Amino acid sequence: MEDPGAQAVARVYADGFLQAAGDKAGELLEEFTSLQDDVLSKNADFSGLLMSGLLGRDEKLRLIERTIAPHASGLFTNFLRVLARHDRLDLLPSILQEVHVKHESAGGRRRVIVTSALPLSDDAQRRVYERLKATLPFDPIIIPKVDPKVLGGLVIQVGDTVYDTSLRTRLNQLRSRLRQRSLYEIQSGRDRFRHST
Repeated sequence: MEDPGAQAVARVYADGFLQAAGDKAGELLEEFTSLQDDVLSKNADFSGLLMSGLLGRDEKLRLIERTIAPHASGLFTNFLRVLARHDRLDLLPSILQEVHVKHESAGGRRRVIVTSALPLSDDAQRRVYERLKATLPFDPIIIPKVDPKVLGGLVIQVGDTVYDTSLRTRLNQLRSRLRQRSLYEIQSGRDRFRHST
């Protein structure tokens, strides 16, 4: 479970990153994503040193100067220095996620999580995209997920809003309606019986 306080801090740094980047936001976002995907994700030891409490601030700053600064832009290196000085390098993955979401939103796009029981084919994803694009006031970025519990149909999540057209949910709704109808019929039968005696 994500720490809401840490996510709030990550959002603040994401805003700062995008403001500092200005019209170079796309380039800096690529640089940030490359650091995460090509360096930190593939080098657990380096990631552990940079993001954990094993090293102090000054040691982390020296590590950034020796390993990242020679290969990164000045703006991105300064961003990492600020995070190191404030002991926030552990938030790099959360900040990157927030930067992606905010950058997409600024470009009129938003992520839409589409969950299905089985992986969607390219054609099915295209049809879902076209339906969502025609319905939503933004350009959807489809994030496919697979959950066998869905049984059939789709569960579509846009931000905090969930549109559930899954077979599992429909069966649960049908079960609930049948239960309510049965209770109503039992109650009605009791009432008729009382009045007839």
